[in-house]
Amino acid sequence: MNPLETLAAWLAEAESARLVEPAAMALATLSPAGVPSVRYVLCRGVDARGVRFFTNYDSMKAHDLDGTGRAACAFHWAALHRQVRIEGHVVRATAEESDAYFQARPRGHQLAAAVSPQSRPIASLEDLRARYQELETRLAGAPVPRPEGWGGYWLIAQAVELWRAGGDRMHDRVRYERSEGGAMWSEGVRLAP
Repeated sequence: MNPLETLAAWLAEAESARLVEPAAMALATLSPAGVPSVRYVLCRGVDARGVRFFTNYDSMKAHDLDGTGRAACAFHWAALHRQVRIEGHVVRATAEESDAYFQARPRGHQLAAAVSPQSRPIASLEDLRARYQELETRLAGAPVPRPEGWGGYWLIAQAVELWRAGGDRMHDRVRYERSEGGAMWSEGVRLAP
């Protein structure tokens, strides 16, 4: 069984249930100095490799990801009584993947990504809004080019845990690990709640 197929099905179910931000996942990274950090990002793709998300390549998370090459994430859909944990290594998405996703985003999101020095200090929010307006005016409806320092990452799943809530806290937890070559998944190992 490929647990990433279950993740994709659960994510689709969460979207169908119209949950608030069903694609939100907590992304945990570790700096090269060993400092942990966690934040929410939006999952923007699931396939046989793992999960994909996008960010500014100069953000703190990108520095962590590029510095260690490792990450973990967790999805939690309380209304569906489910969660998924993933551990693995990260690789940058291709320029083509990043371009395609960037162009599919709402224009306002494109403009915000183009002007925001994500995770960096700014003089004020008003200053950032002014830069946004200036760019919108300068482009005058023309396409917003993807910023060179913005793109995607794939969290290549090495381990996946599927969790379903159970009565009296007798939760159903099953952990899957990918084989050395990465082509096969282990038979699920049931974990105590």
